[in-house]
Amino acid sequence: MRTNELLSKTANNATMSSQQIAELVGSRHDSVKRAIERLGTQRKLKQPPVIQLPPLVEVKNHLGQTVLEYIFSGQQGERDSYVVVAQLSPEFTAKLVDEWKRLKNGNSIPQTYATALLEAGRLAQLAEQQAAQLALAAPKVEFVDKYVAADSGSKGFRQVAKLLKASERDFREFLNTKKVMYKLGGEWMPYQHHTEAGRFEVKAGVAGEHAFNQAMFTAKGVSWIAGLWAQHQLEVAA
Repeated sequence: MRTNELLSKTANNATMSSQQIAELVGSRHDSVKRAIERLGTQRKLKQPPVIQLPPLVEVKNHLGQTVLEYIFSGQQGERDSYVVVAQLSPEFTAKLVDEWKRLKNGNSIPQTYATALLEAGRLAQLAEQQAAQLALAAPKVEFVDKYVAADSGSKGFRQVAKLLKASERDFREFLNTKKVMYKLGGEWMPYQHHTEAGRFEVKAGVAGEHAFNQAMFTAKGVSWIAGLWAQHQLEVAA
């Protein structure tokens, strides 16, 4: 049916199902469900329910079949599970207390060596991913702290390249490859979706008899491109 683990743990809460209670007390699952429904309704006796009827959810059993289970969670669910077990098999109440306590204290230990190895591998992979994310974020954080916070004005291509300590040729090629800017009539312009996202502003002007457009990185755009450039530098160095 399941492993010997009678309690499960979600991201934010300890839970126990009606099937798990059935396994704990050695009863049929349908009998446990009837007891829960009786205690949660008390319709025939016209009395307030003894417990709060827990949510009924669909799960897969060991045969891959869909079955319905009640799920107890939180302080209310823990309290109600004691009532149910006390009604079914009072001698198991102490064991239930111990199981809840073990779960809430985080004392769930892998049951087999293989499980322990899998868990260790999962944690190692997670740590590696987090370290990689921090490494990618660090250059951007340093850049924003040093420059962007101190200067919120829009900047031209050369200014941004200088702030990033990038050669204009390399930076231009990077912007073109990443589909950030393109050449139009001798001028480098941002793709429309970047302008709509607030990363650029395009200023029109006149020089002598010639009209021109100049694309400027906004403060938001400078911060954004700094992150892309930092990631690009790490990829090149790898």
